[in-house]
Order: sequence, then C-alpha cells, then structure tokens
Amino acid sequence: MDKIKGAIYLSLAAGIWGGMYVVSKYVLDYVPPLTLVVLRFIIAAAVLGAIFKIKGYPAVARSDIKLMACLGLIGYTVSIGAQFAGTWLSSAHMGAVITSASPAFIVLFGVILLKEKITVNKILSLLVASVGVAVVIGFGTGDLNHGSLAGNLFLVLAAVSWALYSVLGKIATKKYNSLTVTLYAAVFGVIFTIPFALWELTKLPVDPFANHLVWLGILYVGVVSTAGAFYFWNKGFELMDASSAAVFFFVQPVLGSLLGWLVLGEVLESNFFVGGALILLGVAITSLTPEREKG
Repeated sequence: MDKIKGAIYLSLAAGIWGGMYVVSKYVLDYVPPLTLVVLRFIIAAAVLGAIFKIKGYPAVARSDIKLMACLGLIGYTVSIGAQFAGTWLSSAHMGAVITSASPAFIVLFGVILLKEKITVNKILSLLVASVGVAVVIGFGTGDLNHGSLAGNLFLVLAAVSWALYSVLGKIATKKYNSLTVTLYAAVFGVIFTIPFALWELTKLPVDPFANHLVWLGILYVGVVSTAGAFYFWNKGFELMDASSAAVFFFVQPVLGSLLGWLVLGEVLESNFFVGGALILLGVAITSLTPEREKG
C-alpha cells in the first residue's frame, strides 16, 4: 500500500513540475529567474510554515540543522540555479537530454548512501523510461552540439545535485515528516539564493507589478509548484526505495507536453505518443514490482 501511495505522490509532483513551464514561461517575461526562485521559496516557506505551526510539529534538532541546510543548498540553490544557468548557456534540447540523467544518479546515490539493492525490474524500468524520454525529446533529431561546454557542465551539475537532494531527503524523512523536511529546505533555499538574486537584480530588469496575472503566476509557482510539489516528491521518496522512485522523474516531459498542447496550442508529434507510452511502461514496471523484490 505504501508503494501505491508513493507512486501517487511522485506522479503528482512530476505532473505539477511538468506543467509549471506553462506558467513560468509567462512570469519570466517580467521577473528574472533567480528572483522568481527566491519568491517561490519565500511563498512556499510561508505556506508550509503555517501548516507546520497549526499541526504543532516539533522543530528539527540542532544536530540535524546541517542536513536541512544541505538540502536547501543542494536541492534548491545549486540544482535550480544550475538548471537556469545551463539552459541559458546551452540549448533547451541539450538541457532536456542531460537533466534526464537525474534518475540514473538517484539510483547511484541510493546504492551508495542508502545501501539499496538493484533488481532486474528496477534496471529494466529505468532503461525503458530513458528510451521513452529520448524519443519524446527527439534525441538524434536536434543539434546536441549546440551550446557551450560551460552550459552543459551546469546541466550535469543540476542533474547530479537534484539526485543527491532526493536521496538526502529520503534520509531526512526517516526522522522527520515530509512537510518538516520540505519547510526547512525551503527556508535554507531562500537564505542561500538571496545573494545571487540581489546580484541578478543589478543586471536584469524586473516588473512584477505589470499585471495581476504575474502575481497569480508567482503565487501558483510558490504554493503549488514548490510547497505542494516538493512535499509530494519528498513524501513519495519517504514511501518508496529511491531507485524505484527515480523513474517517476520521467513523467514530467509527458505531462508538460500535454499541457503545452492544451494551454499553449503546441503541436504533438508521433514521437510524443511512442515515447510517452514507453515512459508509462517504465513507471508501471517499477510501480507493480512485488514488495519482495524491493532492495
């Protein structure tokens, strides 16, 4: 039952993130990337903090503050910051290819830090879903050499740091509930990202008061895409092996493309349906694996 619940939480997180670009694409025309990151963290921390207070959850022990700070630094500041920098310096196509490596790194960190065992079904689900992502993003049809080496290295850093955050988050949820972990990580994410956002504001224009839709978009990104989705992601990892949960990362491009089609009128080619089917097959393999096969 925990595995089914975990699959639902992870699918919700991936679905929210997959559709976030529809909103952020509009908001980023008025608010610079790192400034938006800080705003989303502040809003998320406020929402999660209110729930934390109402529920009366205990504060994190002083001895665990370092772990929470690492989560905020690695999963929020480094991973998201590197993703923005990499996408800016490289190509969007290359960004999709490289960041799709995150699940493989999650499996690797799961083995190293959590001592999880790798089963045949876990490997099979990862391979099938990886092929599906390659088909969806059109691997081999775009110019993967486009973009700078620095940009590609930033994207690799984003993939590795997100994987490490996911596994460290699972370690944290063994002692604290997912809401507490997400809240503390968000607070430290704000602290570590503010200096970069302040520097960014000296270089790029910002116009958050352009219209009410901008602030509605910022609220959506903060409440739904950050407070909600990060909580769901951490909760899913709490309930499943990291190596099994990793494959749900691949749900993002499928739902993102669907929302792009529904909201932005983007065209879906045949490769989307073929690749999407493979991704869902990969998710099904890991979701339906009997508990006795878990590492």
